Amino acid sequence: MPESITIRINGRPVAVEPGITVAAALARRGQLAFRRSPSGQPRGPLCGISLCFECLVRINGLPERACRVYCTPELEIRFDEV
Repeated sequence: MPESITIRINGRPVAVEPGITVAAALARRGQLAFRRSPSGQPRGPLCGISLCFECLVRINGLPERACRVYCTPELEIRFDEV
């Protein structure tokens, strides 16, 4: 298994460990908020077990919960700059 794989976060290539979730990969880079609530509050992972939708991002163009998706090579992740 390779030591790292490359994903893209908001268009930038990032090396991450294989088998890590998108939420964990973002958190390791210091990104803890991925979007804003309707009232403008920053939102990011809350439950960590895919019960809520606080970690919602776009993965390969589709809305997904970041805690449910594992990083694979060439994954494209997009979220609002919070």
